[in-house]
Amino acid sequence: MKSRARAAVVLALLSSLPIAEASADEARLGGSMSSMRRQHRVARANDYTFLRTPAQIREFVRKDRLEPLVSNENLHVNRVSFPYARPEVKLFVERLAAQYREATGERLVVTSLTRPLSRQPRNAHQLSVHPAGMAVDLRVPRTSKARAWLESVLLQLEGRGLLDATRERRPPHYHVAVFPDKYRSYAERLMEREEILASAADAGDEAEVQSKVASQAENARVASLEPSDSSHSMHEGGERGGITELAEAERASPFRAVAGTIGLAGLLLTGVGVARRRGRRRTD
Repeated sequence: MKSRARAAVVLALLSSLPIAEASADEARLGGSMSSMRRQHRVARANDYTFLRTPAQIREFVRKDRLEPLVSNENLHVNRVSFPYARPEVKLFVERLAAQYREATGERLVVTSLTRPLSRQPRNAHQLSVHPAGMAVDLRVPRTSKARAWLESVLLQLEGRGLLDATRERRPPHYHVAVFPDKYRSYAERLMEREEILASAADAGDEAEVQSKVASQAENARVASLEPSDSSHSMHEGGERGGITELAEAERASPFRAVAGTIGLAGLLLTGVGVARRRGRRRTD
């Protein structure tokens, strides 16, 4: 019973968002000057240094302000000159890669991370946050199914004010700037929920697991009724709104309901401990 309960919780936590073809409007992920200003403002609010040279990047790695991102079964870091990022960016990429692999069978490809000002390409925007270690570039998937899944996830996370995402054309990629304060806060709340469910599973009480899953789903359902505001500052009172992946919760099983609740949220779980310990659109 114990192993069955834990398996149910793990399945719920790792369930991916449903893959659906994005509409033309949804798939735009268009950039704007206001989004670039927002990204730059967030970097400044977090007191991030815009690194000028490779030597500065190496210094920040030694001080653990930047962390290495390495290829694994879910992720391919493709010929990236400086494969380092802020802890929250690393957390985001690694979890997104695991979810992407589960949903599509492919590895997520990272093409750029931190870049010093001295190595920025000619078409780089003057407000680019790559030199601050706050951004990642992702390769555009080859298949429409994989593109639809990835764009859907990026749009939903952007809608919650956790990041800014832009689909660039030259060269083709997704530029993603992760907003660390809000992302970390959101992830920590999700980690607390995951720990509650995992604790019940460890106790081997399947009925208790189902009860807690249903409770979490109901809490998220209530939260989803609150309006969200993705444009307010990271330092203006914290998270607004809630998790809204519960459209089918009332007509699905408790485990299916929590899968909807945490399917998107699962992107934020793996490695949350790293961020917690730190406490602390054109884009290239």
